[in-house]
Amino acid sequence: MKQALLAPLHLASVRIDLAGRELIPPLTLDVEPGECATIMGPSGCGKSTLLAFISGTIDPVFRATGRVTIGARDITVLPPEHRHIGIQFQDDLLFPHLSVGDNLAFALPARVRGRSQRRARIEQALAEADLSGFADRDPATLSGGQRARVALMRTLLSEPHVLLLDEPFNKLDAQLRHDFRRFVFEHAADRGLPTLLVTHDATDAQAAGGRVIGLARP
Repeated sequence: MKQALLAPLHLASVRIDLAGRELIPPLTLDVEPGECATIMGPSGCGKSTLLAFISGTIDPVFRATGRVTIGARDITVLPPEHRHIGIQFQDDLLFPHLSVGDNLAFALPARVRGRSQRRARIEQALAEADLSGFADRDPATLSGGQRARVALMRTLLSEPHVLLLDEPFNKLDAQLRHDFRRFVFEHAADRGLPTLLVTHDATDAQAAGGRVIGLARP
């Protein structure tokens, strides 16, 4: 499902401190539509905290300064639900009490109305994930790779303007990791999404194919 070309993500002098200790030095970065940039560094260097700042979910214990914009829209102080940012985590975070289809339906925008229209969106997402016919399945019956694909499609069904990837490949074995990386990057590029990946794995950064910004442990 292609969508219109989106606006770039821009970070302007973003700096994050914890108790007076600098985690993220001033960072300025542009991520163009369809591009995937990578923030790379060891555990504890502030990578996930940076994504939390961008998405509006940063813990108040951190002190963050700088601006986040999507095109001309400044989202720095907007609540998370108004930022139009999708995020994929290490864990798939599927709701165990909902079917696969209902997990996907949860992300559909409110303007997608009517049972038939919503069902069509869900079936299209499942087809893109090579999971046609899985709408009524219990998520617990899926393999790790299948769950990861459902989680990504749920994120994309929300029609984000930016995609953040918080080490989403970590818990997959080597072959699944390779396949899911390709799946994620192809779908993000197909939708023209500015994408920001954080990882400590050089092969993830290489697969992303974009610029790599290195962070050191503070």
